[in-house]
Amino acid sequence: MKDEIFSVLQRVGRSFMLPVAILPIAGILLGIGASFTNPTTIATYGLGGVLGTGTPLHALLSIMSSAGSTIFGNLPIIFAVGVAIGMAKAEKEVAALSAMIAFFVMHTSCNAMLKIGGQILADGTIAPGVLEGTIAPSCGIMSFQMGVFGGIIVGIGVALLHNRYHKIILPNALSFFGGSRFIPIISTIVFLFVGIAMYFVWPLAQQGIFALGGLVTGTGYIGTLIFGIIKRALIPFGLHHVFYLPFWQTGVGGSMMIDGQLIQGGQNIFFAQLASPDVAHFSADATRYFSGEFIFMIFGLPGAALAMYHCARPEKKKVAGGLLLSAALTCMLTGITEPIEFSFLFVAPALFAVQVVLAGAAYMIAHMLNIAVGLTFSGGLLDFFIFGILQGEAKTSWMYVIPVGIVYFFLYYFIFRWMILHFGFKTPGREDDDEETKLYTKADYKAREGAGGAGGSDAGFDAKSAAIAKGLGSKRNITSVDCCATRLRCSVADASLVDEKLLKATGAVGVIVKGTGVQVIYGPQVAVIKSNLETYLETAPEVELEDAPATVTEEKPAEAAAQEAVSPSAGEKHTLCSPVTGTVHPITEAPDDAFASKMMGDGFFVYPTVGEVLAPADGEVVFVFDTKHAIGMKSADGTEYLLHIGVDTVALGGKGFEVFVEAGQQVKKGDRLMTFDIDYIRANATSDACLVIFTGLPEGTSVEMTATGEVKALDPVAKL
Repeated sequence: MKDEIFSVLQRVGRSFMLPVAILPIAGILLGIGASFTNPTTIATYGLGGVLGTGTPLHALLSIMSSAGSTIFGNLPIIFAVGVAIGMAKAEKEVAALSAMIAFFVMHTSCNAMLKIGGQILADGTIAPGVLEGTIAPSCGIMSFQMGVFGGIIVGIGVALLHNRYHKIILPNALSFFGGSRFIPIISTIVFLFVGIAMYFVWPLAQQGIFALGGLVTGTGYIGTLIFGIIKRALIPFGLHHVFYLPFWQTGVGGSMMIDGQLIQGGQNIFFAQLASPDVAHFSADATRYFSGEFIFMIFGLPGAALAMYHCARPEKKKVAGGLLLSAALTCMLTGITEPIEFSFLFVAPALFAVQVVLAGAAYMIAHMLNIAVGLTFSGGLLDFFIFGILQGEAKTSWMYVIPVGIVYFFLYYFIFRWMILHFGFKTPGREDDDEETKLYTKADYKAREGAGGAGGSDAGFDAKSAAIAKGLGSKRNITSVDCCATRLRCSVADASLVDEKLLKATGAVGVIVKGTGVQVIYGPQVAVIKSNLETYLETAPEVELEDAPATVTEEKPAEAAAQEAVSPSAGEKHTLCSPVTGTVHPITEAPDDAFASKMMGDGFFVYPTVGEVLAPADGEVVFVFDTKHAIGMKSADGTEYLLHIGVDTVALGGKGFEVFVEAGQQVKKGDRLMTFDIDYIRANATSDACLVIFTGLPEGTSVEMTATGEVKALDPVAKL
């Protein structure tokens, strides 16, 4: 049950990331626009001639401020649409439209009930005696002030309806309204009644929300400490978005009257004050939920990174330094902490416990010092400059961050250094073997190269994406793919098929598996990785080569069984034959970096002189790509290999190829598998190289070339 709840919460949490992603640009527009159109700022810096009323820059900045304010003022419907998109498993555009319709219907129903109940008068005004701020316009509709909660309710509800009914089949007379067309219909009906129910439920929910917010705000600095500790402790589980968002965006985080309007949520209060010309100092009670982040993100965690670097072994310092410097800069500039945190979380949980306590204390210290620096996404230097320094010391007390931050830098440095050396923690650069070093260097470098580390490789067979898919248990095992700022968030049908070691080899800093939810931590480049993976899954065959199950008996360990699959008998080397006629070369000379670096596996390749592919051994055809350029094979002794004809040949769409076999077919050595037009491939693809890639080889097994130069099809060319 706990794992199922985790999986659901993970989907909800990741769905928040799409609407949250708009906040940085909205905040920047509002921050810059409101700052430089504020009369006090203009007068203080003597900028009347450039930024004063009537100047072109003043007009432009006013427009920027209005644009940012509009986004913040319409966050409920933005969240409704964004959450629906994030949680929908297919046809996300239908879910988005349905969520918008449902949002309007729900609030319209609430409006009608409020009129019937007398809270809203016939002329549209609010009746006397109604608690101020509980009823407010939402997209022009007078309704309960549900804030972002209302949007989240709509988004989750529509997504559930969408995932259940988007393939519904109706009777013939109504068949036009079946499938995806049914979703806006059922959403309208359901949320008509949800709006009616809200009339009775929401007043109670409001009381509960204000009570929860009061529990934190009422406990003063201790409440801030508890908030900070809980938020950081949830980082490994990816549930921190679920926890902090209500404090940022709803009445849980407090409420305040600003310019005649009741504003709810810490972040909303800050930006409302930012847009107001009458605020002398931003509310530290509102910013208590994020101001402390600047202390440990800009100063504290980089100190921890320096400590880990100084504790690294001399021979590994260069490698560890590259990793830690990149992670520290990411943390300082963007406020994304996972690259640093996950470098020690799994190898030294005690260090993460220290990080949680110190980070929680930073929130409290910022609150105690009346620091009121706002943010849009996370506590990096960009937000610190715009919403701290730029707003002035009088409004934010940002200068206190500097001395406290310096103290935090040394505090993190000395505590981390002492604990690493005293307890012998295997932080980056202190590993006993090369496995983790490869994880944080070579693979990490491949990840940063973008597009799966295979910039010039076959887009339909993206090596990195293929490896990720295999690590997640194959295409058939993956039920959904999404990401947040730093994590690839996937759902799988069978969690036991997830290969954490393989996923880490793709550049992941850490892997979390809970129930059917899988989080793979890559860092800021995760959006590109997710996009590449989705593209790969769209074109990958339903039956992947990697899906072939390994035969392991209970009496034999997995490694022994795998070794036996490659070598029929102990001490006997497995002979490999060429499937085509031409000139044979080792795989390291392949005209594609992804294959040459053995990202997909060891092997060899042949520049063909005859456009015919023969089965190099008895076995089975595992799959044939739709574009006919590649065939997955499994020999009779269990050896798995890929026959990949040409580089970038997926773009040919099957033109120039003729395949004579199909998936599941048994073949004998010498049987014709396919023919291809050499001249056409040379003219329209990157290379005509015919690659033979052996996947899933046991650790320590490699391909040993026994022939070079001219060979004929079926000639022995290598050994395992």
